[in-house]
Amino acid sequence: MANIKGGRAARKRDRQNEKARKRNSVCKAKLHDAHKKLFKAADANDKASAEKKFKEFVSGLDKAVKKGIITKNTADRKKSRAQLKLNKMAKAEAK
Repeated sequence: MANIKGGRAARKRDRQNEKARKRNSVCKAKLHDAHKKLFKAADANDKASAEKKFKEFVSGLDKAVKKGIITKNTADRKKSRAQLKLNKMAKAEAK
């Protein structure tokens, strides 16, 4: 707990922030793992697995936005880059 002044309300706010920080870090770790799994599947040219991982990743991003853990623009950027990776994989597979 931080060494802060302000009495009871400040200590309560500190406890709330600590709980939120733990929740947010767990959610961000899950997003990071989903991102890595998606890109690993895409690099291996495993189309079925990559599409499944993409849906899970996008779902996780949307949930994080809804909870206020990440911003909508960040989620949109990550979705766009993941979709570009899948499109590149599909294009390479077609050739």
